[in-house]
Order: sequence, then C-alpha cells, then structure tokens
Amino acid sequence: MDLNDKIPEGAGPGDVELDFDREARCGFPEFIYGAGKSLEQLLVIVPEMVERTGAVLVTRLEKEAGEVLAERFPAGCHDPLARTFQVVGPEREKRGLVAIVSAGTSDLGVAREALHTLEACGVGAELVTDVGVAGIGRLFARLDRLRQADICIVIAGMEGALPSVVGGLVSAPVIAVPTSVGYGANFGGLAPLLGMLNSCASGVTVVNIDNGFGAACAAIRMVNRFLK
Repeated sequence: MDLNDKIPEGAGPGDVELDFDREARCGFPEFIYGAGKSLEQLLVIVPEMVERTGAVLVTRLEKEAGEVLAERFPAGCHDPLARTFQVVGPEREKRGLVAIVSAGTSDLGVAREALHTLEACGVGAELVTDVGVAGIGRLFARLDRLRQADICIVIAGMEGALPSVVGGLVSAPVIAVPTSVGYGANFGGLAPLLGMLNSCASGVTVVNIDNGFGAACAAIRMVNRFLK
C-alpha cells in the first residue's frame, strides 16, 4: 500500500470496537495486537487511538507495517527487533522500577517488547542484558542493581535456568519469560517453560513463551496495586 493511498472502504471503525475504558478497569489501556491485522485496519485503529488518548502501542507487528506507521506518524517509534510501534503520550512521573533481565542478546526482542509496554504505562524500567548462567559472573556484577528493583522480569531460552537463579538472590517478585531461543531439544520454548514452572526458587511466576508483553502487564498490575 502506497503511503499516499486512501484507506479503502470497509476498513473503517465499524470493523473494530476499541476499548477506551480498559485503563479505568485494569490499570492499563487497550494495546493493539498487530499480528493478523491488515495494514488498512492498522491505519484506522492507530490514528483513532492517538486522537482519543494521545498514545498507542502496537505489538507483534510485521516490519513492513511498522515502517508505514513510522512514516505516517513521525512522533512514533518503530522497534523492528521488538516488533512494536509506539506513540508515547504526555510525559508523566515514572512509578516503580522494573528490572528486565535477559539471558542473552538473542532474547533481546522479547525484553524490548516488555520495555515498551512498561514505558507506555509510565512504569520505570531498566534493561539488564546478556547475564545468562553460561557466564554467571556477569549476573553477580549487576546484582546490586537488581536488588533495587521492585519487580524483576527474567527472560531466558535454552534450558531456562536464569529465573531460578535470580529468584534465589532477590526479594522482589520474579516474573519468568521462556523464549523460543535454543537448539532442537528446546522444543520452541517448551523446555524452558517447563523448567521455569518447576523452579526451585519459590514464588517465581511464569508467563507464556516469548510473552514479554504479558510479563510487563503483570508487572504493571503489581505496580498499580502496591506502589501508588
């Protein structure tokens, strides 16, 4: 679709029902799941969200659609690694601090999806990357910073050991995110998912494979409830 093309008929607001009351109910706004949506649909949904709320976050976005949205909305930011497009609303004071801890650079897309989701809700976040158990000294070097966080989102593929290690070293809630990074016996993230569900560190909670967005939403609920 050319940037100058008009939005086709049939792609208008009647195709979608945006939930503008979600923030009042849940503490965070409706985000737009980009996978499966056509570019035409996104070019209706995104401007309506921006007009009504001043902000939008689209997740699981194809690269080509992200590039078009970035052209149409210069104030926005397209992150192809995270597969997100974001227009940040009016600046507000950050609440809380969430450490987003990733085992390796291969997990960075999931970590950045979590980062953008937290940013969209005014929650403070810090990336702590490439601290997996294969080089565990790197984790210990950042431990003081992790212990200052209110919540830790810990992201790992392979065998998924990192959340158990972090869960045994910090007092903050730990939200584990298995990723599909790994060799054949990783089974597309199933191996780390099962490992995290069976964590020796008590109290570690787990979200679905590659779901940095879901982990961030869980952290936002905690921040909204306990760190007002």
